[in-house]
Amino acid sequence: MIKTRITDSGTGQQARVLPEGELLVSTHTSPPLLPQKSKLFSQHLTDDGLSDGDEDMRVDGSVKPVYFWITADEDSDRYITVVNFVIADEGAKFSEFGHITALTNGCQFYYERDNEIVYIGNDLKTNWDFVRVTLSKTPESEMKVQKDIEGKVDAYVPCFNLSIMLPPFGVKLDKGSSQRLIVKVRDDIQAIDSFNGIAYGFDRFE
Repeated sequence: MIKTRITDSGTGQQARVLPEGELLVSTHTSPPLLPQKSKLFSQHLTDDGLSDGDEDMRVDGSVKPVYFWITADEDSDRYITVVNFVIADEGAKFSEFGHITALTNGCQFYYERDNEIVYIGNDLKTNWDFVRVTLSKTPESEMKVQKDIEGKVDAYVPCFNLSIMLPPFGVKLDKGSSQRLIVKVRDDIQAIDSFNGIAYGFDRFE
């Protein structure tokens, strides 16, 4: 056994090891005076993965699936912590998708890493399917927005907290990779009033 000591060269203070072998540390109440190496990220899932792509997911994916996604960044690791969806349609109920009947094939929500597909939500056919995967225990009367900001339609706003599903930073898209966070639409959902999603998180750079 080699005895070692961790000592601060300026103050001479030494790190302290507790009886069970853990190193005693404390959390400072303010961040270090160093350059910040992360920045906020916010973007709709779009049909080309870019911020200026089409975010309207009301498409016909019944014959050929339609994809909407967030792509990895070329220079920074991208962490997606939350994805918020809006499914809006007048008279919408849990048992429907918007206010149309439950989907036949359903949407898929997943991310691609290397050659692997990891599903967050598979066969999402109803408003309830989206809400359920968020792990929410909120009753329908509170989960459903009775009217949107224009006072026109009912809407569900399921919010996927990926930092809880995959702690502590959610889904990571490695810089310079082909990794993506994707919604795959496999039915004709053009008839509803609104369907889109926004991803939130941060980019971590050198």
